[in-house]
Amino acid sequence: MASSTILRLSRRSKLLTYFLIDLALIPLSFYAAFALRYGSFRPNQLMQDEAVLFAALMLCGVLVLLGFRLPWIKLSALEGRAVVRIAAGAGTLAVCAMVLSSVFGFVGARSVPMIFGAVFFASALAVRFALLVFVGVLKDMTTQRRPVVIYGAGSAGLQMAGILRSSPEMRRVGFVDDNTHLQGVLMAGMPVYSPRKLKKLAQRANKPMVIVAMPSVPKSRQNAIVADTRAMGFDVRIMPSHTEMISARGVTSELMTVSPDAILGRDRVQLDIPEIARAYAGRAVMVTGAGGSIGSELCRQLLECRPARIILFEQSEYALYQIDMEMQARGMELGIPIVARLGSVADRARVETVMREHKIEIVLHAAAYKHVPLVEENELEGARNNVVGTQIVAEVAQALRVERFILVSTDKAVRPTNIMGATKRMAELVVQDLATRAQMTRFAMVRFGNVLGSSGSVLPLFQKQIAAGGPVTVTHPEVTRFFMTIPEAARLVLLAGAYSEGGDVFVLDMGEPRKIVDIARQMITLSGRTVRDPQTGQGDIEIRITGLRPGEKLYEELLIDDASLRATPHPKILRAQEKSLSQIEVAAMLREISGCVNSNDSDRLRLVVAKAVEGYTRPDADRAPRRMQQSKGAAVMDGSVLKP
Repeated sequence: MASSTILRLSRRSKLLTYFLIDLALIPLSFYAAFALRYGSFRPNQLMQDEAVLFAALMLCGVLVLLGFRLPWIKLSALEGRAVVRIAAGAGTLAVCAMVLSSVFGFVGARSVPMIFGAVFFASALAVRFALLVFVGVLKDMTTQRRPVVIYGAGSAGLQMAGILRSSPEMRRVGFVDDNTHLQGVLMAGMPVYSPRKLKKLAQRANKPMVIVAMPSVPKSRQNAIVADTRAMGFDVRIMPSHTEMISARGVTSELMTVSPDAILGRDRVQLDIPEIARAYAGRAVMVTGAGGSIGSELCRQLLECRPARIILFEQSEYALYQIDMEMQARGMELGIPIVARLGSVADRARVETVMREHKIEIVLHAAAYKHVPLVEENELEGARNNVVGTQIVAEVAQALRVERFILVSTDKAVRPTNIMGATKRMAELVVQDLATRAQMTRFAMVRFGNVLGSSGSVLPLFQKQIAAGGPVTVTHPEVTRFFMTIPEAARLVLLAGAYSEGGDVFVLDMGEPRKIVDIARQMITLSGRTVRDPQTGQGDIEIRITGLRPGEKLYEELLIDDASLRATPHPKILRAQEKSLSQIEVAAMLREISGCVNSNDSDRLRLVVAKAVEGYTRPDADRAPRRMQQSKGAAVMDGSVLKP
């Protein structure tokens, strides 16, 4: 537990730790300089009158450490330039010691400051290398990093070793090379083995991955190495040559992939807490919308909680096939049955049959239509799936005495200006109403901001536009959104099930909202391109402003009433008890919604929505038909409409 806490220290805490360590090294190094110069580890007599010198040197040390930014040197990036910076800082400290010795009339040997600089330099390097080894050991203790063997101990292999040194998922274990002169030598801190070593490694249960880092050898030789290695049962990857990596910069080629964490704008929230596993262990869990971005990640993370079984409920056959194929293999390893069931949440008979058959104890309701423009034009189906579907699943869960029901909602449900957000708010009202009368089932809701990497989000859409050469389109320069990653979103849903008391709304503290246009600029830069200057025309990718679309807001909110916030055991998780409609009002709303859906009356549906949902206003009549007024080829991302 302590090792996990150390690894999860914030960047600010790490900087403070490094600063205090370097600051402590200054008096220790100065003391060591006296001891080395006078050949005694007790040079107290010589130092007893130099307290003022020590204090002045410490003050100078603070300025030197901050001036040369020594605490900012990243452990995993400790290379030549970082060593030069430490040396420059040590040299400056030695000069400071000389000047201060002269100012305060120090009568000791003039070589002490020089020895002090050398000792500080050696100590600062030694401490950093020790911390690097310590962190590596902690990572090996707390995470299951996959072992990797690098085939080829040349320059390419050394580069790959440097890349893997800081990898959170992989752990380098050694080199393999045919060159007998290299075998037995240590390179990058790892031994170089003969290819015969692979035969011994192949007998281990946890076989390492093999990366062939020999881009300069002929393809025939590479193919032979790959074939032989795969025949032993290894997972083999090939490192591309420099020419291949450079040529991949072509206009029609794939660009560098931008990870969600790179554009998050904050540290990922750590939600790995024991309560999650305890809440789901040994339970029968059903995930609706199991093939979607959030639903599929929920299924993956549920496996870590060791439930009794997981039921994948999905309307799309292809999406269900994909997640089922992925889950079955892992489920067999862990002894967790995975059951795939096709069906719509709006089909009460099907929902009840599946939940009764598999004795469901927990429902994670992620099934929903979420794309704003599509639901805006297909409002009846949006209401059927998002509102009626939620009503059916929640009522069946209550009737069958399910232990917990968690609704996946969205920040667009707060004072919505579009049908998608309004239907999700109505789904929340249904769940809130049932929570007031539930005796066995604990109901809860989770509101997300934009989920990076989900279908229709900025990440895949902007990358597609960048790969096509632009333009990257944003609806308005001031549009802002809250962002979270798919793992954070799924973990928050699981955490809501653990913390739920009934009728709760859970949100994640996602920091400050970010401008979509800033995300666009960052993704262009991270993809290895430059933003085109509208004045000079210089740059690779243009950012084009297309204008707000009907129903789109400049900013989103997470809570209807900030005053309703309550604490949870996790500092980054917020809980709210918000106002709800009465049972009679909810029943009337549902009757109206069902009537509109059954009679195919979309105009009446919008009137019902405007009456039931705070903040929603019916669009002007001159906006219809909506599809005809949309720009040709328009696309959407989580409520921000983009033109490719």
